[in-house]
Amino acid sequence: MFGIGMTELLLIMGLALIVLGPKKLPDLARALGKGFAEFKRATDDFKNTIQEETRIAETKEELLKEGKLTPPNGDQLGADIQGGVNTPRRKPASSDEPASVSAAESAETVAEDAPESGKRGDNV
Repeated sequence: MFGIGMTELLLIMGLALIVLGPKKLPDLARALGKGFAEFKRATDDFKNTIQEETRIAETKEELLKEGKLTPPNGDQLGADIQGGVNTPRRKPASSDEPASVSAAESAETVAEDAPESGKRGDNV
């Protein structure tokens, strides 16, 4: 294991016990164990992802060789991309209209509810 023999490993463990003490050593060992487990999970996940991508690439290559999968035409892809880029985005008409209508309606409502200054003086 890492080119370290049993005697060297015991020496390192003894030094760690002396330096850290018996109270902190279990916490350190637990933290190291969790760290190594997380590292192992990450490397396994990475390895599985690479293997899956390799398998997909090999399957795609086999299908291309057998003629069951046709490669996309470069000109057609370029036209599709340009069509998507040049297409203007539509603005939602429904969200603009109610806002302007409601603003106009609220202005009319405020004007109707406002008391006329001449009538107030007459009632008093």
